[in-house]
Amino acid sequence: MEWSDLRYVLTVARAGTLAAAARRLAVNQTTVARRLAAAEKALGTRLFERKDGVLLPTKAGEAAIARAGQMEQDVLALERGIGGADAAPAGSVRVTAVPILANRLLVPASPTLLRRYPQLRLELVAESRNLSLTRREADIALRLGRPEAGNALTRRIGRLDYAVYGPRRRASDLAWITYEEGSGHLPQARFIAAQGEAIAPLAVNDAEALVEAVRAGLGKSLVPCFVGDHVPGLRRLGRGVAFSRDIWLMVHRDLRAQARIAAVIDWLVALMPMCRARS
Repeated sequence: MEWSDLRYVLTVARAGTLAAAARRLAVNQTTVARRLAAAEKALGTRLFERKDGVLLPTKAGEAAIARAGQMEQDVLALERGIGGADAAPAGSVRVTAVPILANRLLVPASPTLLRRYPQLRLELVAESRNLSLTRREADIALRLGRPEAGNALTRRIGRLDYAVYGPRRRASDLAWITYEEGSGHLPQARFIAAQGEAIAPLAVNDAEALVEAVRAGLGKSLVPCFVGDHVPGLRRLGRGVAFSRDIWLMVHRDLRAQARIAAVIDWLVALMPMCRARS
């Protein structure tokens, strides 16, 4: 049979009449009737029966419609997967990451990417909650901690190193600035709690606020080294890395081969060495 006939079968099922299907397909009603008859002849069975002026699928028709619908989804997935794979990177790419990575790493590095690909538009979403790739809330996600794959491709691309930082002024009795109760599940918060030391009378829910609290002299805390080593008013307490978290990249498997997605992924991977401690 002609595979394209199944497109007519699907449209008739959705429209209910030959005339309505013809309008949706921008052809005449005779063409729809002929293609439907060809499909029924090839399959050797009636696919629709008329009732009260509406074409309703037979049992065989329901089976054919289900298979045709799956084929339609496969074609759409194929288009998403390879469409634009050989073209120059162009169009929008929506990337989500926790605010400290989005604000302190991705935004400062974005001019290099956008100069290289002038037809690319980068949408950065600084968000602590996990946005959905399936619902297209984001095309690419950077996560701290291994995510559930689902319908996405996941890959560990780097490591975020933390050290203990305090304000520039010297002090030996600094208390720990930690996260508020709703963020107590974070590995950083658990690390601080395990130290068994005094806790400052301020708690935050965001690493950016934590950095500013340390700068203000309210105590000490874990800060990503790539941030703490460059923020005026902070100093690293002690040597070496105190704590690390893996950085995972997620991308919907249907988008991975598109040129715009591949270009942004390559850019993100190239940035990862900056997240490691320098000493």
